[in-house]
Amino acid sequence: MKPLNKYFDHTNLNPMASEADIQKLCDEAKKYDFYAVCVHSCYVPLAVKELEGTDIKVAAVAGFPLGTNATEIKKQEAKWACENGAKEIDMVINIGALKEGRHDYVKQEIMEVAETAAAHKAIVKTILETCLLTDEEIVTACGLAIDAGAAFVKTSTGFSKHGATPHAMALIKETVGDKILIKASGGIRDVLSTKEMLRLGAHRIGCSASAAIMDAVK
Repeated sequence: MKPLNKYFDHTNLNPMASEADIQKLCDEAKKYDFYAVCVHSCYVPLAVKELEGTDIKVAAVAGFPLGTNATEIKKQEAKWACENGAKEIDMVINIGALKEGRHDYVKQEIMEVAETAAAHKAIVKTILETCLLTDEEIVTACGLAIDAGAAFVKTSTGFSKHGATPHAMALIKETVGDKILIKASGGIRDVLSTKEMLRLGAHRIGCSASAAIMDAVK
């Protein structure tokens, strides 16, 4: 198992985040040597600059937080972020399309964004927003993400009714096995919940409380 710090995507997606907040995020990422920082696309150039000379990756969100942008908009957001140094794209699926049974649309969209990222040697994490889905829909979405070539399925944006839950994590792991990686995010604020998500099969933790969690395990 990796050191705990290397599971964290240290995150600030607050709509009120300032440049100073992103600089602080990157300073904390360097202090604790986190795996990545996750920011809105407008802050990718700043984060890349702040993390220059480190192996900490920059992740950017696309179609965030609702997932209702047109596919072309998600692709352009991913393309711009990658061109400016992002190595990972966390993309929200079109939840309405999934719930309506338009599975081909959902799969095609993930595939197009994944191909856009891959052209820049970047990966895509597919955000399912599990709190809005039935168990059957979660299983279906996982299958679509695998078939579309995403690198990860991710539980949540952290901006809906609630974030990652043990039930959703266990269901995702049972569904995907080792076919795709899993990122747990949303509502993970302490050591106990972090370790529970890792025990259930998470390969990455999306978290704004990463620094506080690392302080707590010292």
